[in-house]
Amino acid sequence: MVFEMALHKKKFWNKVSPVLFLLLTGAYWIKTTSSTPYIQSKSELSTAELTNLKEGELSLLTYNIAGLPEVLSAASTPRASSIKEIAKKINRFDIVNVQEDFHYHKELYNSENNHPFRTLHKPGLPYGDGLNTLSKYPITETKRIAWNACHGSDCLAAKGFSFTRIQLTKNIYVDVYNVHATARDEKAAAAARQKNIVQLAEYINMHSAKNAVLVMGDFNAHFAASWDNLQWFTKETQLQDVWVNMMHNGEYPDGQPSFTPKEKLTLTDNCESIDKIFFRNSEDIIFLPRQYKIEDQYFSNTKHTALSDHHAVSCVISWKTR
Repeated sequence: MVFEMALHKKKFWNKVSPVLFLLLTGAYWIKTTSSTPYIQSKSELSTAELTNLKEGELSLLTYNIAGLPEVLSAASTPRASSIKEIAKKINRFDIVNVQEDFHYHKELYNSENNHPFRTLHKPGLPYGDGLNTLSKYPITETKRIAWNACHGSDCLAAKGFSFTRIQLTKNIYVDVYNVHATARDEKAAAAARQKNIVQLAEYINMHSAKNAVLVMGDFNAHFAASWDNLQWFTKETQLQDVWVNMMHNGEYPDGQPSFTPKEKLTLTDNCESIDKIFFRNSEDIIFLPRQYKIEDQYFSNTKHTALSDHHAVSCVISWKTR
């Protein structure tokens, strides 16, 4: 959720004219598909130097970090210092997908973050798509794809998804997708989000057809909402949802026409979150999730206040080659 919560904060938007709004947003809204290199920021490790491991374990994290300027942000903590704290706390995770990495990107990619491989931030005026991936394993390829459909204020953002190919060991790769779908549950927004999910599924099926896949991000969608098409998405791509797999006995919640989402910062491990982690095996590699967690305590400040308006979602997943 990018702008809708900000519309009600500090009566800011009551004072901003449409002209000033356009000046603030500028060319940020230009939607493109682009390829960018990864950043080898703190390691000289090359893909050729990877050991020929046959199995291992990955700690995964997806986190909407609420990186809009503080006057616009729905988060309740100071943004610059909170994102600096997030930069340190995510060090414990092997592969991290962040969303809404906008105004405070330098605080996220600061010297206290130790991930040696990080996607190159997408430029824009003033921002890009807000999607970045940080990894302890080499990123060999990355692309950014904008949504073809949007609704309302989400059309003002360069939202979409990104693709990165990450090398786990010699000759073993996993395709990692980072997602930020259209927000809100009104009819037109839900219709746009359904199109987002279809576009993502088509891309995965075309570009990762035989590959192992991890998909993590802010889907703004629920299996339990009858207007969302996540069950179709899993069937179409053969992806498995970690929360469904581990916390819901492998069974999808029934789609409810009157479903009302819980407030994001009240979620527990037993609740379905819009922030999701999916996985898919391949002919070369098998994944097995070991742990799922809503990180409601770890990503908080000394006053026990959440560092974002979302809780981060983590997963420990083991892998082995066939």
